[in-house]
Order: sequence, then C-alpha cells, then structure tokens
Amino acid sequence: MLSGYDTSIENRERKMHMNEQPKRSGSSLGYFLMGLFGIMVGALLVWFIVGPDQQAKQDTTKDVTPTEQVATSVTTDATKAVDKVSKAVVGITNIQKVSDFWSQKSGEQEAGSGSGVIYKVENGKAFIVTNYHVIENAERLEVTLAEGVKREAELLGGDMWTDLAVIAMDAEDIDTVATFGDSDALKQGEPVLAIGNPLGLDFYGSVTQGVVSGVDRTMPIDFNKDGVADWEQEVLQTDAAINPGNSGGALVNIKGDVIGINSMKIAVAKVEGLGFAIPINAAIPIIEELEQRGEVQRPVLGVALTDLTNVPAFYQQQTLQMPKEITTGVVITNIEPGSAAATAGAEQYDVIVEMDGEKIESASDLRKHLYTKKKIGDDLTMKVYRQGKLVELQAKLVDDKTL
Repeated sequence: MLSGYDTSIENRERKMHMNEQPKRSGSSLGYFLMGLFGIMVGALLVWFIVGPDQQAKQDTTKDVTPTEQVATSVTTDATKAVDKVSKAVVGITNIQKVSDFWSQKSGEQEAGSGSGVIYKVENGKAFIVTNYHVIENAERLEVTLAEGVKREAELLGGDMWTDLAVIAMDAEDIDTVATFGDSDALKQGEPVLAIGNPLGLDFYGSVTQGVVSGVDRTMPIDFNKDGVADWEQEVLQTDAAINPGNSGGALVNIKGDVIGINSMKIAVAKVEGLGFAIPINAAIPIIEELEQRGEVQRPVLGVALTDLTNVPAFYQQQTLQMPKEITTGVVITNIEPGSAAATAGAEQYDVIVEMDGEKIESASDLRKHLYTKKKIGDDLTMKVYRQGKLVELQAKLVDDKTL
C-alpha cells in the first residue's frame, strides 16, 4: 500500500513537473518576443525622428550642383570712350593758408577739391584745364592721378569770367592725354559721358551718362552776389549727373573726345538733371591765352555801369529824361579819366542802348559784346541816350592795364 502510495505521489510530482516545464518555456519566449518588439519599435521611432532628415540631407547633397560663373567682357561705345580718356581726368585739391587767432599760428588745410583734364604734354610738363572756381585763392595745388599718385602743380593762369584755369605739373609717367572734339558739331539728344570726382577724391573717376539736353545755352552769373547778373556764361546743357567735385572734369562724346568742361548744375528742390559744361570750342582760345600769358587780356571802356531797369521810373524820366518807350539799356554812372569812354566823349548818365549795331539791354550784354567780339585796339561804335536824345560815339578800346 505504501509502495503504491509513494508511486502515486511520485507520479503526481512527475506530472506536476511535466506540467510546469512547458509554462516556463512559454514565458521566456514571450519575454524574448516582447523585448524584440520593443527594440523594433524603438528603432522605428529613431528612424522616424532622425532618418527622414538625414535622408533629406543626403538627397539634398546629391541634388546640389556647383555654382557656375560666366566671365563676360562687355565692350560698348561708352566703355571704349571711358577707356580712351579716363586716365586724363585727374583730381585737383585746393590747399589754402589758415591762421588760428588764439595761438597766433598759421598752417594749411584743404579748402576744396575738383577735377581737371590733361590736354597736353610738352617739354616735360603736363598741362591741365580746370575751372577757375576750383583753384580760386589756392596757396598750393595738388593733383591726384588715377593710380593715387599725388603731385604738386603750379597755376599758369585763371579767368573768372569764363570760369577756366590752366595748371601744370611734372609729366613723368603721363601716358594719356585727352583729345578735344568739336562742340559746335553736337546735336541735341546725342549721348555724352561726364567723368570726374563727385563729392571729393573718394569717388575718383566716376562716370555718369546722359545726353546733350541743349546747345547754345547761356547762364547768368552773379559774381558779387548783389542779385544782378554780371555775366552770361555760354554753356552746354546735359542731364548727365554733375555734382560738386565734378567741376573741371570732362564731358565727352561717345568717341571719347572732350566736348565740354563740366562747370555747374542747378541744385534746387524739384529740379533734376540740369547740368552744364563750358563748350570746348569756347574754352580753347581761353586755354591757349592762359597757358601763354597767364591771363586773358580784354578791352575795357573804363566805365562803371548799372542796368536801366534798376533805376526807379521817376529818375528815368526826371534825371535821365529817357523816352517812355525805352525800357532797357545800361547807365554810365562813372567814367575813368583817360579811358576809352572818356576819349570817345561819353558822359555820366549816358544810357548805352547799342554797340556795333547790336542791341544792349544790360551790363551783362555789354561785357559779352566787349569780351567775346572785340579786341584791344578795336574801334567800337556806341549809341547812347543823353538827356532824351540819341547820340552816336566812336571809341578805341584799350587794355585795362592802361587805366
């Protein structure tokens, strides 16, 4: 019985053992599968987070191609013109003396800068034309070349009336000289280029392009700032940008020939593109005279003048006794003894209305006639109103140095 009992117990234990063994095996497999699943989920999460970006980067890297550059050499009539003349356009610095009242010391400082054009090299010197207002009152003049080289220059001569001056410097290494064109051949609408140094040497050699806006223009100039024009400057009008510092620079045609010396612009509100240059045909005789004599010799009458329009109507009628239909002319207010006017018999308060058959309406007209159409020693026919009567006078023009 006991033996049977024991056998039964053993069998039950064997059965229990056999029943338990499969359970342990199944549990391990489950853990394994769950771990494997977790690893796969984690890998998928990492791939979703990192994989697309990395793949995009790889794809992007594959799609990027090196940037290509094309070297294009553009040559036009304008670039040819600039190449021809640009090295002949230089910078000019006006250096003046200054003094300190408190320290009683004097020194030098830059008073302004402009531009100039090398037009001739001769006997080791380079000759440069510029504006008179660029070199006015200079103690010293310094020229800056295209390579940044600076050289001292000497003033050969200047002329306030035409706003032209000529200076000279050492011609060493100067290999570009400007060619003068024919400003009388210019046509309205013709393309032009302005070359110079606007706003100082920081913008050295700047080029602006425009057209000839007008020829045979005149600009009134008031030298003494009294509100009355003292001179009528002959100019070319252009819409090429001309700014302070461009003064004295070159206005060139599309062939690179200098057809004007940049001089001024109208700089007021609501006005754009009104620049002016001195026609080279008008400038050449002045340049030659300044180079040779240091000044422009002009004939003078030896009189002080005022425009009839400046005289109140009461004095026109009572003092001058002018006919009512005569509203313009030039009143002689003073006469130099021994002058051409005095020799011709002119009197104080004569009103000049005509010279050599040309109507004279203002002092500017009178100077223009004398300075551009007459020479020292020439005869001059004048018609004047004297106490209401028209009188004709004959004068022989003299040099102002004789007065």
